[in-house]
Amino acid sequence: MDVELKDPGEGLAAVVALRRLADRLEDGEVERAMAAGWSWSEVAEVLGVSRQAVHKKHARRLIAAGVVQGRRS
Repeated sequence: MDVELKDPGEGLAAVVALRRLADRLEDGEVERAMAAGWSWSEVAEVLGVSRQAVHKKHARRLIAAGVVQGRRS
């Protein structure tokens, strides 16, 4: 699917909006997975990143939100 906008500014704004949406979706789904008892390793595998990367990105937010986290493995 090719999408070409006349104004590059509109295209760039769309990219920013999509990144923000993706980040919000990831935050919600990671929270849901951890509350369901998933481990950091399981979440990382599905996201295609390392366990350390997903932990670094989400752990502080989840702890602050009071989300019970899954197994440590």
